[in-house]
Amino acid sequence: YDLTKRYKDLLALDRLNMTVEQGDIYGYIGPNGAGKTTTLKILATLLEPTSGYGQICGYRVGKDNRHIRPLIGYMPDFFGLYEDMRVDEYLTFFAAAYRIRGDKRTRIVNDVLELTDLTGKRDAMVESLSRGMQQRLGLARALVHDPKVLILDEPSSGLDPRARIEMRALLKELQRMGKTILISSHILSELEELCNKVGIIEKGTLLFSGSIDQVRNTIRKGTSIDVRVSGDNEKARLALEHHPFVKNATFENGAIRLNLSEQAKDHTFVAPYLLEQGFALELLKQEEPNLEDIFMRVTKGIVS
Repeated sequence: YDLTKRYKDLLALDRLNMTVEQGDIYGYIGPNGAGKTTTLKILATLLEPTSGYGQICGYRVGKDNRHIRPLIGYMPDFFGLYEDMRVDEYLTFFAAAYRIRGDKRTRIVNDVLELTDLTGKRDAMVESLSRGMQQRLGLARALVHDPKVLILDEPSSGLDPRARIEMRALLKELQRMGKTILISSHILSELEELCNKVGIIEKGTLLFSGSIDQVRNTIRKGTSIDVRVSGDNEKARLALEHHPFVKNATFENGAIRLNLSEQAKDHTFVAPYLLEQGFALELLKQEEPNLEDIFMRVTKGIVS
């Protein structure tokens, strides 16, 4: 709440307020230098805010770190791997660090290997793993203590398309298991398929937080509508251009491209208006803005 982080003259986070509900996969997006990693480090109890605070599962970050750390699994954008260990040794080491002992530790290591599809690599040296497998191993490490909340900084960074698909499927499975996931990424098309909510941050300021449908609705005004009629399209264009809800009407790709005015709540007036004017409608299409369109419209291209 009002989370703020200042590095000397640089304001990295400016009174950030956002809420991630239990069971969400929340996509946290913004340009490089926007403040994403700073936010995640604060929530992971690795960085003190200048002012304001974060809260995880009812515990206050900074004040209750001892209670928070067992509840979170943090995967940074760049994490060190002990490359001279076997995969199972690596996970056993971290399970021991969480004071998981005996048969329970063996069972948990087996479970996370199976969950991340690394069982066949349990005896492999960490250094022999591909980038995608190392990312999955990093996620397995974050899961050994069965955290309620996962904080993942660019988990698909540097992965090939197949590895990204596998990572996305794994995160979906973790959501089905009841995990709450906060994930930062610059691969916007992936977040659109993965997340139920997004936050857009730029220059330390949160510009939007909510469902993708909500952000689509906020920018839908001013989006373009493509229309085509059977008959005289130029006459139809002129008729539409004089409608008070139409900002302008031009020809583009064989259709009439409408840009709606601020007064237009939506485009539902177009079809009945054309019918009243005596035109038979052949095409009426509004392109749904995808996450990249939303990101480009909401942000201004500023970086810290």
